[in-house]
Amino acid sequence: MTESLLSRYRVNEVPLILQPIFYLYGYGIGVLLLIVLAILRITIKVEITGQDNLRRDMNHIFCHWHSLVPLSLECTVPSIPAVLDCGSHALMQHPSWYMKPVHVLLRLMGVERIILGSTGHSGREAAERVVEYLRQGYSTVLIPDGPYGPAFVLKKGILHMSLQSGVPIVAMQFSASRFFELKTWDRKKLPYPFSTIRMRIGKPIQVTSDNFDEAYAKITDALG
Repeated sequence: MTESLLSRYRVNEVPLILQPIFYLYGYGIGVLLLIVLAILRITIKVEITGQDNLRRDMNHIFCHWHSLVPLSLECTVPSIPAVLDCGSHALMQHPSWYMKPVHVLLRLMGVERIILGSTGHSGREAAERVVEYLRQGYSTVLIPDGPYGPAFVLKKGILHMSLQSGVPIVAMQFSASRFFELKTWDRKKLPYPFSTIRMRIGKPIQVTSDNFDEAYAKITDALG
């Protein structure tokens, strides 16, 4: 019943009568999340390596494991494009109504396009739209073991998106000196104040029809 309630409405299909409460929830919590992340960011030291692997004249498909989402958001506050040094972003996001605060947060962090869709929720159509944006020069960030796992298992959809768009994949690793681990399927990690987060940006991996299996192994290895 809980799952039915959570997936009852998409963010763009909430009934008119519920929209005032829905937007208050979405924008209220979204702004609050940004404030919390920004305050926490003041207390956290972030060390980034591998930025020299990125070229300003190229767009990229960035990826990392689902468990590292909180660490990645903390590293990229206040602006995802500025940290990743790669221009405009188009991100695929789960479309259920409860995700609205996350969509608002990403918009406030500089993401220009939010494409609604994920595995089991119009994911194929959403992926095709992201590929179109990639062909136009946008970058994206994908979570290749999300949204439901299994954890730390690379799904091949990201390779097909790279192959179709011609945009290379860049794996990212995150670690924190001190963190709290949630008892969720992905063992999500939340950094403590006054900890150090290390962000490592890997080298771009170009996927072709000839190196597909090899690229799969390289990306899995690069994700750690």
